[in-house]
Amino acid sequence: MATPHHPHNIAHTDTHRISQVPMTRPFIWLGKAWTDLLHHPGASLAYGALTTALGGLILVYQHNPIFVAALASGFLLVGPIITAGVCELSRCRDCGEPTDFQTSLKSLGRNRRGLIKVAQTLLLLAILWFALSAVFLQSALGSFAPSLSSTVWGDVMRQVSSAHLGGYILAGGGLSLVVFALSVVTVPMIIDQHVDAGTAMRTSLRVTRRDFPAMLVWAIIITVLVAVGFAAWLVPMILLFPLLGHATWHAYRDLVH
Repeated sequence: MATPHHPHNIAHTDTHRISQVPMTRPFIWLGKAWTDLLHHPGASLAYGALTTALGGLILVYQHNPIFVAALASGFLLVGPIITAGVCELSRCRDCGEPTDFQTSLKSLGRNRRGLIKVAQTLLLLAILWFALSAVFLQSALGSFAPSLSSTVWGDVMRQVSSAHLGGYILAGGGLSLVVFALSVVTVPMIIDQHVDAGTAMRTSLRVTRRDFPAMLVWAIIITVLVAVGFAAWLVPMILLFPLLGHATWHAYRDLVH
């Protein structure tokens, strides 16, 4: 006898079908994201401006790895929430609903528990990652950061060895890869299907594993665009952040069913 289908139970299991896409598909997501941004530029750019303001703190304290780690961890706490607002704009456009900033905020209330759980998980992961990295750098190199006074009053780059710099890059890069794998479709899945955070993150890991070539291209695109944003003192991030947020929605729509 066939078992009746219960949609509410699917939200708490890993039964979502994952589609494979060509490795060039991320460029299609960006094209669709650009169309979304042009459809509601005011609301999209408002999220970009908010992100740029928060990212400015990292630039202010960029000379001390401890401050950068702390601020990056803080961004992981609020990043999923801001991304949810951008993805909600794309969802509303797909469904023919109003696409203004105030309407997009309603999604944060409806999915508050899942988004906060994702943010807390990423924050905990970042804290553990940076703690382990600090222990490694301390044991391997004798220290893990220059003094506070040298970063405020001196030229910190003259005091940071190439080994330290390499260690910081590896630590940050490793964390970025883990966060990417856990969050590539997590936020749009939560706001669209109202699944719990665990289901969304597990699905994201499955997507990364199954569509690794496309995910690699997508990760490189994100890295390049974010690097451009920071190289230009975050000004381009006003545009780039909402563009990536909208593209994340279209990635989810292509990959998860």
